[in-house]
Amino acid sequence: MALLPLLFSSLLVVSLAEMSGKIGVNYGREGDNLPSPYESIQIMKSIKVGQIKLNDSNPEILTLLSGTKIHVAVTVPNDDIIRIGSNDSMADQWVRNNILPHYPDTMIRFVLVGDRVVNSNMDVNGTMEQSLVPAMRGIKSALTAHGVKNVKVSTTLGMDVVQTRFPPSNSTFQSDISDSVMPKLLKFVNGTKSVVFVDVYPYFAWSANPTNISLDFALFGGNITHTDPGSGLVYTNLLDQLLDSVTFAIEKLGFRNIRLAISRTGWPTAGDIDQVGANIYNAATYNRNLIQKMTSKQPLGTPKSPSLIIPTFISSLYDENRKIGPETERHWGMLHTNGTPVYEIDLTGNRKISEYKPLPPAVNNVPYKGKLWCEVAPWVNEMSLPAALSNVCSIDNETCAALAPGKDCYEPVSVVWHASYAFSSYWAKFRSQGAICSFNGLARETTVDPSRGRCNFPSVTV
Repeated sequence: MALLPLLFSSLLVVSLAEMSGKIGVNYGREGDNLPSPYESIQIMKSIKVGQIKLNDSNPEILTLLSGTKIHVAVTVPNDDIIRIGSNDSMADQWVRNNILPHYPDTMIRFVLVGDRVVNSNMDVNGTMEQSLVPAMRGIKSALTAHGVKNVKVSTTLGMDVVQTRFPPSNSTFQSDISDSVMPKLLKFVNGTKSVVFVDVYPYFAWSANPTNISLDFALFGGNITHTDPGSGLVYTNLLDQLLDSVTFAIEKLGFRNIRLAISRTGWPTAGDIDQVGANIYNAATYNRNLIQKMTSKQPLGTPKSPSLIIPTFISSLYDENRKIGPETERHWGMLHTNGTPVYEIDLTGNRKISEYKPLPPAVNNVPYKGKLWCEVAPWVNEMSLPAALSNVCSIDNETCAALAPGKDCYEPVSVVWHASYAFSSYWAKFRSQGAICSFNGLARETTVDPSRGRCNFPSVTV
């Protein structure tokens, strides 16, 4: 019996060995100005992308990847999980439609069933959540039935599934997840010799606590170490800490041989004023050092799991201007939309860090302190503002009260003026509850009072 863990580990190493030294990228397409799939594949080949991860199983892209040596991870959309999980014939149909027309000419290596279905806000009794593992089993059974043996089935988790992350040895999964879906998911992964995919963003962990977490530690600077008091393991970077927190949480559920893959990681090149450290210098530094670590000829693993290969997909290939959320969401790309690099990067890891040209200095590594307003972005078409203004002002009776005729901020009677007031008022009122200054891309943060003193525009103080 003692040989079983070693046998399992050796089989998994064999299945992952071909990925050693091949950095992957997330090929997201949430933009209205991106190169075509054909152009994108040519770009990826030119910069020596080793693997790509898709948020779907787009047939045009999979066809274009035929005959290349690029390994591919495809995703079953969340909306398909209930259907596939409820009926094995639906799983078989999905495999017939999305995998068999392309395999093996296109080197599909992973099928990810769902994207962050398991999360801290999930309804553990919800139909989708209950259907996840059955859908994974159905896809795996269908692949096996069709003779597809070297495609692993998994799903993508976010770091929010881990309740306690520091120190890693204390880590556990969120209690409701730990008691319900995680044991079933891990049993499947363990039994099929697959891996658990996790989105791991040191940027978010650091930016949430930049006073107590060193930026050098988050960027693989190597000048700071932390010792886990429970395990005695010594950490030189934040990524390893985060990865090991997942591994320790997995072990607490009784699974000691499950490997991890990084489904998304990276660093944003720009962001809102209150999004500290989002700049080109940090993004280039993080990704260059990440590549050096993951392409090492002798796999480095983590302190908890040394010398192990960790399949890694950087987020992302392009900046994607149609992503919703804070400004950072639209600035994770290594490439501009014309295919030119945002910063120099060598995905093979052969280029030494010292061989890169100097980067523009970082100017926002210290959190902004002061007042902020939310205003209509200068590039916005005014025709798109009335609907947004109406929506914001319908929230309650107070948000836009100052815009009523005769009130302090009614004049000038301009849709831009009124929308800027409404956006700033709403953001100031609900920011503590998670509201952001975006409004589907219509607004931006500013340090200058949009009213120019003509009336009292609500602001936030950070």
